[in-house]
Amino acid sequence: MNNKAWAPAAAAIVLLLGGCASEPSPPAPGLGGPQDGVGGRGGAELNLFISPAGKPYRGRAGEPYPSAAWFAQADKDHDGRLSLEEFRADSLAFFRELDTDHNGVVDGFEVMAYEQSLPEILPRVQGLRPGEGMNPNLGRAGPGQRDENRGGGGGGGGGRGGAGAANGRQGAGLFGFLDQPEPVTVADTDFDSHITLAEAQAAADRRFAILDTNRDGFLTLAELPKTPVQAFAERQAEQRKKRQGRP
Repeated sequence: MNNKAWAPAAAAIVLLLGGCASEPSPPAPGLGGPQDGVGGRGGAELNLFISPAGKPYRGRAGEPYPSAAWFAQADKDHDGRLSLEEFRADSLAFFRELDTDHNGVVDGFEVMAYEQSLPEILPRVQGLRPGEGMNPNLGRAGPGQRDENRGGGGGGGGGRGGAGAANGRQGAGLFGFLDQPEPVTVADTDFDSHITLAEAQAAADRRFAILDTNRDGFLTLAELPKTPVQAFAERQAEQRKKRQGRP
């Protein structure tokens, strides 16, 4: 991606870091909380990964990007590659975490609980001081952003305005392999505000097919794309090294 194409994404990610200086919390795979959200966690926003199914993985600033932690726990036979069955099992395990009443459906209330637990994917409204504006780069998906036809390389335009939309990435799309601002609700293909186990499995299969770019039936960590924040953080680290005169 050239520098001009990166400029909107860089602006979006820089907004995530505005005014942050405190010590980040320890890694906490699973649902986070408002205390882990935008603001007050230093560079930890750049060390957030959201799995294809929507599960957040967090690491301390400076630690390896947590997509590796997701991959390691999804790779149940520890052979260094994910099969469709492993990928699907990982997705359905998170579906069951979200299905807190265990009725086989993730309903609107359960989706709301998920979204509130992961403020990076929603517009930041709570906790704003007078004169602060809502971060437009953390917007929710519009109707035209539900389909899963783009991989993690960066590119296409989004359906909404704002700096984040300029490079086709908003919300969870900044932290994941796929261009999905809200990866849980994108599985609701009949738009009835209920996600069934069958819909979750179908979404997992579609996502695997998108990510399996060489069509060998397996995913390796090396072949998976870098998320926008991961790529941005690596570029920033490289620039720091150059400024400090390190090779």
